[in-house]
Parts: sequence; structure tokens; C-alpha cells
Amino acid sequence: MLHQAWQLCGRWCRWSSPFIHLLTLTVVTFSVLAPLLCHRLLHSYFYLRHWHLNSMSQDFLEQNQQEGQAALHYFENLQAPNSSKASDSDAFQPLLLITIITVQRQNDFHYVLQVASHFHHLLQKCGAHCRSHRILLCNVESDPSSHQDAMLLSSFFPVVSRDKTGGTLDPRVTQFEKEKQDYVYCLEQSLLVYNPEYVLIVEDDAVPEEEIFAVLQHLLLNRFSKPYLRDALYFKLYHPERLQHYFNPEPMRILEWLGLGMFLGPVLACMYSWVMGHSSLSWLVVIFFAVYSMALSELVGRHYLLELRRLSPTLYNIVPVTECCTPAMLFPAPSALRASGYLKGLRCRQGFAKDTALYSLLRAKGENAYVVEPNLVRHVGMYSSLRLNDNPKLL
Repeated sequence: MLHQAWQLCGRWCRWSSPFIHLLTLTVVTFSVLAPLLCHRLLHSYFYLRHWHLNSMSQDFLEQNQQEGQAALHYFENLQAPNSSKASDSDAFQPLLLITIITVQRQNDFHYVLQVASHFHHLLQKCGAHCRSHRILLCNVESDPSSHQDAMLLSSFFPVVSRDKTGGTLDPRVTQFEKEKQDYVYCLEQSLLVYNPEYVLIVEDDAVPEEEIFAVLQHLLLNRFSKPYLRDALYFKLYHPERLQHYFNPEPMRILEWLGLGMFLGPVLACMYSWVMGHSSLSWLVVIFFAVYSMALSELVGRHYLLELRRLSPTLYNIVPVTECCTPAMLFPAPSALRASGYLKGLRCRQGFAKDTALYSLLRAKGENAYVVEPNLVRHVGMYSSLRLNDNPKLL
């Protein structure tokens, strides 16, 4: 029976026209296979939001709460070093200073403890390659002593904080302007305390990926020596996955998308010709498979293709920067000085937060900035410090 079915399939493939083959492939792929395989992929167009979003959001919150408790136990069981004051910083100039900017958030999730524990663990794991890296905690809570997690971390890392007088704000100052002022403060204190070559400003809900230091080592020692990257204002290490699709305003993504089609089109067309036993290659078939692969990659999600670049630090991509979000920003020291000076001259408000302000400086000041792909941190903070949300969702 199976042998007869295979023979019938072979005869149908030989006798049917390419149009029927490709139409059938299109219908089966986009109507059956892709929806069936991708309906749980959060950043895919095939994601069934009404089916999965509530349960996946709840699972994420529960898992994140468990990770927060694990981070708390990590530091409770960790032996504190002899000195952790910012004034006791090492005499040598660090290559990289990781500054975690933190404010009081939801206590149950211990966001800053998650971030700090992951960085501390990865630095220990990295060994000799990371001896020139340091961690600094920047506590910008209006009453620093009320930030319990930051007080716990002060036993392990140098801490700078704004005192009550310095943290008192004019009532007319919006939360967005305060956030910008806090950011400038932490950037300037990072340079003052350690005078590093690079400053990585990380928000307290941006957990590092396992490979972050291997990738940063490759970038700092090799890629950033290129002239067009050397004087960049900043490098973003995170961009929201939901905004990583090809169909976006960024022209580099359109070129990348076309390149993907130009590569996969001939490859898939050759495979099709080989399976069908055709001796020649039709350009119409090549064009079909180029469009087919481009459509499939966009609908499944560019984010999942980017994940393949994690196989090696050399595969990570550096492209012109996109606007949104600042969970992890890498500044060369001279650029950090310029950025803090620029930001002091801007006033943030709703609709013009610090990420938009930084992006606006590129054209206004003739600067360049870049984003590293895929992301080197995970944004885990579903509860924002700026916007109240009692029922957060993953999307």
C-alpha cells in the first residue's frame, strides 16, 4: 500500500506543472504547517495571542518570582568581601565598568538582585578574561536607605547613591525627566569613581545572557577598533523582540531581508529542481522561492533567525541603532562624557523619554550609534518604575 502511494505521489510530481507544486507548497506552508508549529512562538505573526498570552504571562511572572527568590538566597549565602565602598575602588583603570542603575520596585521579584547575581556569577565564570571588569551599583531611589535590595548589595559591590537632598525634585519635574537626570548622574559617577575605558549602563531589570562577556570581549578587542565604530556615541545591547521584524522602517533590515531571499531563493530552487528531476533552473522558480523564504522568515519572526547568531561571538551583528529602549547601553568613556553633556541640555517628558532623547541627539549632533544583534540582555521587568500596571502582559 505504501509503495503504491509513493508511486502515485511520484507520478503526480512528474506530471503536475510547477505552478501546481508551488501553489500546493504555499497553501500547506502558510495555512497548515507554519500556524501549527508557530502558534506558541511569542514573537511570530502566527502566535495565537488569545489562546496563550494570559497563561504565558502568568507563567513568566511565577518563574521570575522564583528567580528573584533564588537571587536573594544567592547573596544571603555569599560571603561579603572585605571592602565594598566606592571610595575603595582599585587603582588601575578597568576596561569595562558595569553600572547597574536601580530604584525601588516590586519587592517580590528582586529585579536588581537577579541582575547583580547573574553578572557576579558570569564574572566568576569568565575568570582571567574578565579581571579588568568591575560592577558598580547606582542607587537613585529618593531615599536610598529605603531600597532594601540595594542595601543588601552594598555589602558586595561599590555603591553610589543620591542623598535625600540631592534626590529631592521640583514637583514640576516629571518622572521622565527624573529618570533622565538619574541616568546622567549614574553615567557621570561611573566615570568619576573608576575612570573606565567603557561603561555599560544596565537597568535593574535587564538580566545578562550567558554569552555576554565572550561577545563583549570580541567586540571590545576586535570589532570596535574599526574607524566607523570607534567614535560611536553608544552601542545598544537590547532591542525589544516585538520590534525586530524585517518589516520596519530601518533600511538595513530591508537589505538584510532581500539578501536572505537572494541566498535562499537559488538554494531552494536547486533543491526543487533536483527533487523534480529537472535539468534546468527556471528564474520564475528562483523568484518564487526568494519571495517564499522572505515571507516565511518575516511571518515566523526575524527574532528566531537572529538566535542562530549565538553560535559564535563572531556572528553577532552590529547595525545602525534603532530608537526604542535603554535596558543595556555601552558607552566608550569619551562618548559617555559627550552623552551626559548632551542630555543635560534636553528636558524629558511623556513621549520624549531618555531613549528618544538619546536617539534625537544622533541627527542633532551628527553622532553615530549602533545596536548589537541578537540581544545580550533579557528584559524581565514586567512592572515598570514609570507606568503603573497591575496586570502586566508579555506583549
